[in-house]
Amino acid sequence: MTAMLRLVREGFGIELWRGRFDVTLDGEKVGSLDLHESVETPVAPGEHTLRIERGRYSSPARSFDVSDGETADFRCHGANIWPRFVASLIKPDLAISLRRE
Repeated sequence: MTAMLRLVREGFGIELWRGRFDVTLDGEKVGSLDLHESVETPVAPGEHTLRIERGRYSSPARSFDVSDGETADFRCHGANIWPRFVASLIKPDLAISLRRE
């Protein structure tokens, strides 16, 4: 049996970073997301690192542990307030928010 990773791109307000986001799991691209889309991918049980990227902009890396048969749910969205958008020009890993549900 395997585990699953489910990622939804949904937020509140207007995303200031638009376009397609790449989903990177353990350093390898496993899919991509547009606004209001979701992606599911099987993963091996154990510890993994998830990151969402768009060019040089990204989310912080998020480590998570998933057991056999379990689904790890995450939600992401691009910067939607001006201070965070401006800060991401200097610190690119503030451009995309990623949290576990």
